[in-house]
Amino acid sequence: MATRKKTGQSAALAKKTKKTSAKAEAELLLEIGVEELPYQFIVPALATLKESVERLLQEQRLAFHTVRTMGGPRRLTLVVDDLATKQTSVTKETMGPSKAVAFDQAGQPTKAAIGFAAGQQVAVHDLQVRQTPKGEYLCAVKHEAGRQAKSVLTEVLPHLVSNLGFPKAMKWNETGVRFARPVRWVVALYGGSVLPVEVAGIKASNRTRGHRVLGGGKWIEVRDAASYVRMLERQGVLVDPQRRRDVIEEQIAALCRKTGLHVNDDVSLLDQAVYTTECPVAIIGSFKDAYLDVPEDILITSMKEHQGFFSLRQKESRKLAPHFIAVANNRVKDMSLIREGNERVLAARLADAKFFFDEDRKVRLQERAKKLAGVTFHQKLGTMEQKQERVKRLAGFIAAHLCPDQEELRQVCDRAASLSKADLLTGIVGEFPELQGIMGGEYALHEGESSAVGQAIREQYLPKALEGDLPETLAGQVLSLADRLDSIAAFFHVGIMPTGSEDPFALRRHATAIVRIVLEGNLRTDLSAPLRHATRLIAGDGFKGLPDVEAQGVRRITEFLLERVRHYCRVVHLLRDDIIDAVIKPVGDRPLDVVDLVSKMKALEAVMVKPEFDSLIVGFKRVHRLVEKEQWACEPVDTARFQNDAEAVLHKAVTDQRSRIQEFVEAGEYGHTLDALVSLRPAIDEFFAAVMVNADDQAVRTNRLSLLKEVDTLFMSFADLSQIVVQGG
Repeated sequence: MATRKKTGQSAALAKKTKKTSAKAEAELLLEIGVEELPYQFIVPALATLKESVERLLQEQRLAFHTVRTMGGPRRLTLVVDDLATKQTSVTKETMGPSKAVAFDQAGQPTKAAIGFAAGQQVAVHDLQVRQTPKGEYLCAVKHEAGRQAKSVLTEVLPHLVSNLGFPKAMKWNETGVRFARPVRWVVALYGGSVLPVEVAGIKASNRTRGHRVLGGGKWIEVRDAASYVRMLERQGVLVDPQRRRDVIEEQIAALCRKTGLHVNDDVSLLDQAVYTTECPVAIIGSFKDAYLDVPEDILITSMKEHQGFFSLRQKESRKLAPHFIAVANNRVKDMSLIREGNERVLAARLADAKFFFDEDRKVRLQERAKKLAGVTFHQKLGTMEQKQERVKRLAGFIAAHLCPDQEELRQVCDRAASLSKADLLTGIVGEFPELQGIMGGEYALHEGESSAVGQAIREQYLPKALEGDLPETLAGQVLSLADRLDSIAAFFHVGIMPTGSEDPFALRRHATAIVRIVLEGNLRTDLSAPLRHATRLIAGDGFKGLPDVEAQGVRRITEFLLERVRHYCRVVHLLRDDIIDAVIKPVGDRPLDVVDLVSKMKALEAVMVKPEFDSLIVGFKRVHRLVEKEQWACEPVDTARFQNDAEAVLHKAVTDQRSRIQEFVEAGEYGHTLDALVSLRPAIDEFFAAVMVNADDQAVRTNRLSLLKEVDTLFMSFADLSQIVVQGG
């Protein structure tokens, strides 16, 4: 009986302990209900919401397990799992004045002690004395007990919501809160209870709304995240974006299997479908075969940009099919009504596109190019006619620089550049700006230009995104490089350069594109030559530039491009910063051969695994510091002044390796170059072990510094290895 009673007490205690621990954490559910948001705003807003709440909870000392976000066009939702019910208590210690300053000879507190205590909001008699390396100092010790999470959340959540930033925001009521669209309701639940939160004049509740049509406009009461997701789905809302994405992909795949067609994959279009719907339903529609006479790019762009439709291809021929897939935000009994509506709207768009296409072909590109004088490139940089002429001359220069023996390449680049901007004046590009270049190439082929010219015009704006497709032809690469180098040189000339996060003319994107084209196209060229030519062309057009613009401009642009090289190598090749710095720092007036620079970095990365490399770098850094400190000029080494065999050994090693290293560097055999430099390690180590550089005899000291200068110059001919970080160096 006693045993049973004891067991019962243990079970009750365990139950009580479990109940207590269960209350130590709870779930937070926050939903901001809004009018339909632009789909482009939703992903950044959810990311910002997640980052902000994680930072906020850490600052407020509220422990949590995970933060999740969900949402769509009418709601931004946040769920924090296992959020502590109380802040972590903390003890803060703040050091004040020294004890000698804080108390007078009678032991009474001075103004310094009284002022410090008042500033820390503690009583003078509660101040403590701490022993420090500098002596005894006063210390204010404050024990800050943790507050209840509900109280903290009630204070901070309104600020969290109102501080969300958007590309465009609006005010819609007297509260003055700015948001992308009007806030219509707020759900704020912590541990199943409503938090007394107010956002933009709206008091939080446990009620949300479902789909506008399928939900019938009814309010839904929720208890937690699980019931929230479940009950919204009953009211026609798939609140999890990943769930909507999976549904859309499955529906599109099913339609393709049924029709035997293939969808043109488009990640951005899929994102648009995910974030413009709550109840996605994919449907297939069609358009007249006659529109297939219009170039595919026009049809695909018209379907995508104006309607958000996926284009389809025949599986075997890969030709564009007269069909499309639309993702509706509603499920009705007769989906044919929605399909027919989409078909009517698309038919009107395609009719407009066909009209523009037919009209554009009535005027040749060469005639349009003459009218570019009426199109402004930039108010400080003249017209598109002037830019096109500069691009033409720069493209010819780059082509001759890359392939001096290929006259055909120069002719293709010259002709393509002469027509490159003409399509800006076409109706179809006016309707679809994203087709610039593409339509120029299309119209050039229609007018009888060679396929090489048409393709170069088409590729001049590639890559269009940081990771977009690159030009496939050499002429396309040349034209793209010329266009981007001209833009960078032009804006730098008039003092318009990226600053911080500001880059209104996307010059960083242009620079990154140049680096990608050169590196991924393996174009072995000195970029500083076309860069200087670009700055001369800009100056030749008579635009008012900054003082000493040619010299300073080339230097600034070179540094700007090298920064993009640095970023590319860090992100794409995962190279260490010290390796990148070692190769980039000595560039200076040397040729700006980006392919060569990256080859050096990779060779340096490979040799760093050798066990003797670290000690070599330690020795070289000692050499470099000595000659750099003395600002030592290169003076001839006098072997007659050697006083130790180690000097002669090092001099012979340097002399023997100098010509070999020079040959390796000129041949681009950087692995062999570094092997030769590594072979100098024993001689360098022996020199420092046996010789005092700063000898009393000035002539001996001078000779030893000159010897070290030869070592330094030999290493620097490859890279500045003093930048390499090694243990002990």
